[in-house]
Amino acid sequence: MKDITIPPPDLEGYPIRPSASKSKAPLIFFLLLVLVAMTVTLILLEKNKRRTLIPLSSQWEKPPVLQVNPQTPPVTPLTALQEAEENLKTTGSVPQQPGKEDPIDLITSIGNALANQDFATAEKLIGARAMDPETREQLKQLSTTLKLRAPNPVRQVGELELNKRARYALELADREPGRDRIYFDLVKNGLLWEVDKITLPPADGEPIPRAMMVDSLGITDSFLLAVLSQNFTLAKEFVNTEKVSDATLVGLCILFEEGNYRLRPEKPLRAILQKDNIASFLANVQAADGTQAAQFAIILKKNANNPNWIIDELNLDQLLSDYAQRFAGGDVYYTPLIKNPAGGDTLVLYFEFDEERLTRRTERQLAIVAMILKTDTRKKIHLSGHTDALGSADYNQGLSQERANAVKEYLISAGVNTHQIVTAAKGLTEPRRPNVKASGEDDPEGRRANRRTEIYLDF
Repeated sequence: MKDITIPPPDLEGYPIRPSASKSKAPLIFFLLLVLVAMTVTLILLEKNKRRTLIPLSSQWEKPPVLQVNPQTPPVTPLTALQEAEENLKTTGSVPQQPGKEDPIDLITSIGNALANQDFATAEKLIGARAMDPETREQLKQLSTTLKLRAPNPVRQVGELELNKRARYALELADREPGRDRIYFDLVKNGLLWEVDKITLPPADGEPIPRAMMVDSLGITDSFLLAVLSQNFTLAKEFVNTEKVSDATLVGLCILFEEGNYRLRPEKPLRAILQKDNIASFLANVQAADGTQAAQFAIILKKNANNPNWIIDELNLDQLLSDYAQRFAGGDVYYTPLIKNPAGGDTLVLYFEFDEERLTRRTERQLAIVAMILKTDTRKKIHLSGHTDALGSADYNQGLSQERANAVKEYLISAGVNTHQIVTAAKGLTEPRRPNVKASGEDDPEGRRANRRTEIYLDF
């Protein structure tokens, strides 16, 4: 059969048939898409890089800065208290600073502000209630020379009302007694303490009063400060001498000095009773080692004939008991005060068995008596020597005289005039306690209470 040749189609009129190899158009289109995507990505990366490298000094990126005068301090937002102060400036009122939970911190902050001559801060801490114009001016003047007593310038005086009203003293250095403290009466408002009243010391040239505060707490505080400083004459001015004997006052001076007692720093005085004409306080005393020792009661009264508060009674039983327990030793009986059968208290010194020599403790007690006698040569004392029942009556009579003489000789050596001292020997005739028990056995405890010299103060 003969081969037939078919001529090629007219390209003008017929579609081209696909060849045996696949078309490359989809591949090319895909590549174009990839290229576009990569280009867009590169452009975005470049823009991000350029944005990161823009310096902070660029005007459009830098935050606006408040232009101020170099001499003017930068403006800071006001606190609520500062804003209140600004609002009150136009009225002339002084804003009241809230109190604090710890009254010691409050008074310490006030003291530090005054010592640093930062009167504005002190004024805010004290508050408007306690700062009348006269007090403000006096305190401002005082603050220019004020120094605080170290190391503890803040002293709690006592409580007028349990956990509600209290008094504190800011102790000042380099000032004479009577001008060396500022008193702050505090009241508790919720959980915070605020200054209710401030009492300033007398200015230079003004007379110094016996007590800066003349209410019951102020009189009690001034009395105890006099006792602690062994100022018998001043302490006596605060008591009813018909009720509180000189022996009691001297005994209290001896207890504090020779026993090294001090008022407790926290709540030294607690009000027990507060009425128009009678008040009473418990004085909390601690020993030299800081341990709680005892309490003693102080009762004050006033009436129409005596409108000022005066100490009418001192109950020292707990303090005397603690003293005897702490200082008892050997064969010496130590309580410095005993009850006088005629009423009141009598000072007493004790001796060891068959001895007329004074112990170191009795010498310290007599030093306080001598100090008081030397303040006024018109003061006299009567000394009576005593013994226990061991030995003959004649022997004990002589021993009792030697004991009275030993006390007299010490007082004379301490500067007391001879004519101020009267002695007597009582031997074994006036025992304070039985020398034997009810069973007839010897009683050493009773006998050592009888080996003594009693001191009757004829003031």
